[in-house]
Amino acid sequence: MKIAVIITTYNRPDALSAVLDGYLAQSDANFELIVADDGSAEETRNLVEKCRGIAPFPVRHVWQEDRGFRAARIRNLAIAATDAPYVIFTDGDCIPSRNFVANHRTLLEPGCFLSGNRMLLSRGFTRQILEAGIPVHEWGMPEWIGARFSGKVNRILPLLNLPDCCRKISPEKWEGVKTCNFSAWREDLLKINGFDESYTGWGLEDSDLVIRLIRSGIGHKSARFSCPVFHLWHEENDRSRLEENRQRLELIIQSTHVRASLGLDRST
Repeated sequence: MKIAVIITTYNRPDALSAVLDGYLAQSDANFELIVADDGSAEETRNLVEKCRGIAPFPVRHVWQEDRGFRAARIRNLAIAATDAPYVIFTDGDCIPSRNFVANHRTLLEPGCFLSGNRMLLSRGFTRQILEAGIPVHEWGMPEWIGARFSGKVNRILPLLNLPDCCRKISPEKWEGVKTCNFSAWREDLLKINGFDESYTGWGLEDSDLVIRLIRSGIGHKSARFSCPVFHLWHEENDRSRLEENRQRLELIIQSTHVRASLGLDRST
């Protein structure tokens, strides 16, 4: 089955390069990769073109003009650009584990979306990875144990495997779901009209999406302890719009809305 991996990025080509290396090394190469670019400069476009030239899978670049943080909008444009039945979302600063795509494929099932977890890399370790090209996507447990003891990573538990019987114990849990490691059926995303583009600035557009998915009858299935991503350190994003987004999310929680009023249908 065709899968699309959508990577959201903005003007961080060094991190995106490490992330793309992780996808070039995936154990399952049966997917297309879409870089959802929220207005980056030409260096990012050139990097995507370079990846396209060597990748064993299709690579596409979906770009929008830089008018501030508009992650919801660029993700909708990327969803509209694919006809893949299943979509994996991640970020341009999250290096995938080697079986990331394969394990999302193994866990997917009708009526569910998947939410995985991440490991946070320290500032110094992130610099080492980007400067020296350290292929952490190829690391095994011994290397990660060493990194944990030396303070380079915040935890290694996501590398462990969780029994499948424990994956659907909280089908209505939306708290904590992040689109740096998230996947869903494209048909289900179309049904709720994708991401709500009313959310601008950093924060909570992913929570809004998940609440509406659950409200539409799609359950939360955990992909934690199966397909982690390694999150490169970065400065904290501008959160000046966060309170406004919180108020918007609270209205959604109190409502019965399923479809985004400003959503994916604008992109199709």
